[in-house]
Amino acid sequence: MSANGQAGGTEPLYRVNKFAVPKAARQEFLDLVAKTFAVVRRQDGYVRDWILEQNSGPGVFNFVTMIEFASDDVAPRVAAALRDLDRELGLDREALMARLDIRTDFGSYKALEFLPA
Repeated sequence: MSANGQAGGTEPLYRVNKFAVPKAARQEFLDLVAKTFAVVRRQDGYVRDWILEQNSGPGVFNFVTMIEFASDDVAPRVAAALRDLDRELGLDREALMARLDIRTDFGSYKALEFLPA
């Protein structure tokens, strides 16, 4: 059993992507996020998502996307679906981020149920 009481491999997986998006790139970036999330939301194992835009504070990243999946075995299927989308659009995400001068930080996370005092 994992720390949250569920059998191994069945606890939710959270994908957190942070972006530092220049103002001039905002609309093109949001258009890509919309297309990406349309694909993600159709995948088996998708639970919910958040798309957040910073409205105060000194942070570097002004956009954060978070996606909850039912388990970590969903991630490879979602990645494959997004590769298909990129092929369909003729899109190289790394090249797009470089062209738009968008800095990124990506990671997958598991929830901690307990932190010692």
